[in-house]
Amino acid sequence: MEKFNYQPSGVCSRLFEFEIEDDKIKDLKVVGGCHGNLQGISSLLKEMPIDEAIEKLEGIRCHTKPTSCPDQIAQALKAYKKA
Repeated sequence: MEKFNYQPSGVCSRLFEFEIEDDKIKDLKVVGGCHGNLQGISSLLKEMPIDEAIEKLEGIRCHTKPTSCPDQIAQALKAYKKA
């Protein structure tokens, strides 16, 4: 199991802590942000392949912001794939 941390930008969340194994998200803990919503997103992402999560989350916006916590999760996963 591999751990990967990512500091999002432009959102209320301050840190994403991923556990990844075999190209699947095993766990995601989020520091800051809308706790209930992010807990729900984290639960839905468990066992999801990274590429599927990116496809579902990338481009989602929060109100007038150009990004959102889901979009930042997608950006984090893209950064993980490049590392």
